[in-house]
Amino acid sequence: MSVLRTALLASLATLLAACGGDVRPSAEAVNPRIVAAAPKPIRIGLALGGGAAKGFAHIGVIKMLEANGIRIDVVSGTSAGSVVGSLYASGMDAFALQKQAVALDEDRIKDVHLFSGGVVQGLALQDYVNESVGGRTIEKLGKPFAAVSTRLEDGQRTVFTRGNTGQAVRASSSIPGVFEPVPIGKYHFIDGGIVSPVPVDAARQLGADFVIAVDISSKAPGTAPGSLLGTVNQSITIMGQKLGAQELARADVVIRPTVNGVGPAQFDQKQAVIMEGERAAVAALPQIRAKLAQMRLSRQPRVPVSARPHCEPSRMDRVLNREPSCD
Repeated sequence: MSVLRTALLASLATLLAACGGDVRPSAEAVNPRIVAAAPKPIRIGLALGGGAAKGFAHIGVIKMLEANGIRIDVVSGTSAGSVVGSLYASGMDAFALQKQAVALDEDRIKDVHLFSGGVVQGLALQDYVNESVGGRTIEKLGKPFAAVSTRLEDGQRTVFTRGNTGQAVRASSSIPGVFEPVPIGKYHFIDGGIVSPVPVDAARQLGADFVIAVDISSKAPGTAPGSLLGTVNQSITIMGQKLGAQELARADVVIRPTVNGVGPAQFDQKQAVIMEGERAAVAALPQIRAKLAQMRLSRQPRVPVSARPHCEPSRMDRVLNREPSCD
């Protein structure tokens, strides 16, 4: 009996020793887990094009983007787009922008100054913008912002990302023949739409990975004009279309509000134009979401099979003929 008891105790001790070896893998068998770094967030840029009174459509676009959780990181603007863009970059949300637009008296931004290179001087617009942004310079706005203008002396595209916000917007909005050219340093600046109707490239310069462009530029109506002036104007429109198409091709998504019938000075149409911006933005949301999802997926890190942790089987793994666990 004692012999049997001794044999049983010996067998039990052997079994416990084998199980004890399975409680924790040996130090040599443990490999550190590979933790994949989180993908870098996508910086979304909003490029707002020029179009005078059509620029109110930008407010509608911003309103719908915000309402649907599309967070804008950087903003660029040309002409009317620089006006809306500067106020948005200063920290105003879409509803504050709409309130500002409704309250805007057109005469407040017009300072007629005949026989000086333009009908409007532009200082009133400059003061209006500076007052609206709290006197802050571009680099102190809430979001990175760029206003695009054209250097009159040589046609050089100029992107303002520092300095006097109102002055940069004025330079970007100085339509030749309507506004005086804006003197800054030793140069003079006119409307940015001449070289960059929708400033996609400026948004990229600000660090945008994904650019949503808003095109409110005039389009040729598809009919021949019946006058000399009409022919000249339509020719200029066609040139702008061709120029803008090249840069728009570099945007990820282009939103085109239906505002072609709105005249450059029809400020009384602001509410209808804002609504057109809303409609166009809502229509573009599926494309925006799909392309953002695709970009996020492409940024997910891929861990190769060879990089997976390797564990040696314990004695109990071998006894039970099972795969080793690395936990």
